[in-house]
Amino acid sequence: MRLLISGGGTGGHIYPALALIDTLKKDDENSSFLYVGTSRGLESKIVPNAGIDFKTLEIQGFKRSLSLENFKTIYLFLKSVHEAKKLIKEFKPDVVVGTGGYVCGAVVYAASQMHIPTFIHEQNSIAGVTNKFLSHFVDKIGICFEAARKDFPSQKVVFTGNPRAQQVANIKATGRIGNLGLKENKKTVLIFGGSRGAKRINDATVAALDLFKTDEYQILFVTGGIYYEKIKEDVKKSNLKNIVIKPYIQDMPSILPETDLIVGRSGATSLAEITALGIPSILIPSPNVTHDHQTFNARSLAEINAAVMIREDTLNKEKLADLVNDLMQDDKKRTQIAMNAKKAGIPDASDRIERVLNTLITSK
Repeated sequence: MRLLISGGGTGGHIYPALALIDTLKKDDENSSFLYVGTSRGLESKIVPNAGIDFKTLEIQGFKRSLSLENFKTIYLFLKSVHEAKKLIKEFKPDVVVGTGGYVCGAVVYAASQMHIPTFIHEQNSIAGVTNKFLSHFVDKIGICFEAARKDFPSQKVVFTGNPRAQQVANIKATGRIGNLGLKENKKTVLIFGGSRGAKRINDATVAALDLFKTDEYQILFVTGGIYYEKIKEDVKKSNLKNIVIKPYIQDMPSILPETDLIVGRSGATSLAEITALGIPSILIPSPNVTHDHQTFNARSLAEINAAVMIREDTLNKEKLADLVNDLMQDDKKRTQIAMNAKKAGIPDASDRIERVLNTLITSK
């Protein structure tokens, strides 16, 4: 298979794309891949580091208010469509896949105009602007939450799940947590607000330090780089044991099998990992995302007792500490949440997408 894939801006668009590529490589070592992104997005570092051919387009999103910049946006989109057609002619893909972000709008639209099979993947419970636009032109649409089905033409929708889930589903405990200064035989809470950290989660955690019952469990607190130095000093002052502070963990999935509870955001990638491995979680959705989709993501698990959700505007040290202590002291409750999370996962997501892609290729 010759796959051209595009997705950019955030890890939520990039990691599912890389997970799908990983599966296709394993199934067919003769497959070829080209990833198209932007020079400014995270993909410009992550994708080349993964050893995948990478090309860039210059594009930007629309401003929500009236702005002359929107004229530039239209110009860049049309220019990117033209350049994308050149890349497509050179690479000659069998199929083109978009995983979200403005850049995939130009790439997938160009492919559809050239009558090449097209597929988009929506990771969240509420569809993004780019995927809504592309839904009118593509052949098939993969979703991870049933709630997203209503945002697309029903005859095109296929429930696939998130490829990231398949990538992490079979990860086993390796003792990696011991390398971080934690005890391998002690129950562990991971508090993690994303790669850049989350100030409200960090503030609530630091305020709650004296309330956590760390004689019974240990905490791995991943702060994000910009918050790390100050928080490290705050934790030192508290003189608490069994708490390890890190700015970021590059190989985060490797420690998840050794984690008994996660406190964090509810982005699509995080939920794919949590459900694939069946990990209990306290989800604190970011309110600063398009259409508040993290709240809808988290609610989809909370409603089936597959996670606990706290809205950020109600977060405080007492609530956080009470929930963490309650779950860490109640193995039965934690186990039930873990089982429900596991049931909500889609461990064969990449395989499902691969079947859809093969069908599209053979039908055109």
